[in-house]
Amino acid sequence: MALNTSAEAPLPVGQVSRLIGGWIDKLGQVWVEGQITQLSRRPGAGVVFLTLRDPSHDISVSVTCFRQVYDEVADAVSEGARVVVLAKPEWYAPRGQLSLRATEIRPVGIGELLARLERLKRSLASEGLFALDRKKPLPFLPQLIGLVVGRASAAERDVLENARRRWPAVRFEVRNVAVQGVHAVPQVIQAVRELDALDEVDVIIVARGGGSVEDLLPFSDEEVVRTVAAARTPVVSAIGHEPDSPLLDLVADLRASTPTDAAKKVVPDVGEELERVRQLQDRGLRAVRGLLDREERGLAHALARPVFVHPQRMVETREDEVDALLARGRRTLGHLLDRADSELSHTLARVVALSPAATLERGYAVLQRADGHVVRSPGEVSGDELLHARVAEGAFSVRVCEPAAGPAATPGTVSAAAPGPGPAATPAAAPAAAPAAAPASE
Repeated sequence: MALNTSAEAPLPVGQVSRLIGGWIDKLGQVWVEGQITQLSRRPGAGVVFLTLRDPSHDISVSVTCFRQVYDEVADAVSEGARVVVLAKPEWYAPRGQLSLRATEIRPVGIGELLARLERLKRSLASEGLFALDRKKPLPFLPQLIGLVVGRASAAERDVLENARRRWPAVRFEVRNVAVQGVHAVPQVIQAVRELDALDEVDVIIVARGGGSVEDLLPFSDEEVVRTVAAARTPVVSAIGHEPDSPLLDLVADLRASTPTDAAKKVVPDVGEELERVRQLQDRGLRAVRGLLDREERGLAHALARPVFVHPQRMVETREDEVDALLARGRRTLGHLLDRADSELSHTLARVVALSPAATLERGYAVLQRADGHVVRSPGEVSGDELLHARVAEGAFSVRVCEPAAGPAATPGTVSAAAPGPGPAATPAAAPAAAPAAAPASE
């Protein structure tokens, strides 16, 4: 509960310490899990002192227990081991120090650790942290590689030597960290974040040699997994050996079976790349040569065609064709003209045969009355009527005489009595029914 204090009425340190101790005493016994970082077991002493640390956070607390309690698990518990203790919080008022008085210690077995890791694995997988679509591709030739590894470790030597052997110009930004124990998790997290913040770092390798399940536990820590998942730089996991499978392998963008394998997967081999370049050059040269050979053969085949060997032959052939077509056109036109001339001659003959002039040439005459009407019947004229007669060679006037006596006389006999140029014509009889050949005015 809150205390009523002020600058004028403060509480003494002893009273505050006693109050804190009273509050802590009310907590009762609790089960606590942690990793033993310090262990002090003096010969002949009845109390054992331990320091219990949270592997994921930089927090530790002192633990004391009677020797009998520790001796029950002494064979299975040592520094670095994970344990679960049943303890009661205690407050040492003179020093203002919190500690735990353990009455039972239980080592966390491999089976329990693996079960916890499996539960954590399922939880992280349900969040999608292990999904393949989250994996970032590695650059073909990284200019600067970040390396998180133990100081002067075999893993560091393997990565550096193999990478430089494959590509001598490769550069590294190394962060030496604790790879096991209570300081491993925070140092690994800090190193990954520092390298991820550097823009020139193209890829990060987290490497460690082989070890037991307990030694590799920092690389299955939830905070480490989430830090790697949040990194914008591709991360390669090279923890332990092939059978080892910490959770870092699942969240990393690429998993390498060993540190040496990580160097091979991150850095290309200069000899292999030069050989690949040479092969590509040879392939390109063969392709160009094949193209040139094919085009040369095509050109030679084209030049061998008759049109290129004897180019004038095509003109000569076309000239003969033009001459033949010209002769054919002339023949066709001659035939058409001859046919048209023949048809015109026949038409002219028919016109001439049917024209009034031809009728007049045969001795007929055309008689017209004074009003221009052609005489077609003897009944159309009267006696002594003056008519106009037209013959083939000219025209003259005739007068109608009375019919002659006798049975052979034809009514309307016409006598030639028309004056004309030259001597007067002797009256002569005209055919009684002369056909009209042309108007009188012609």
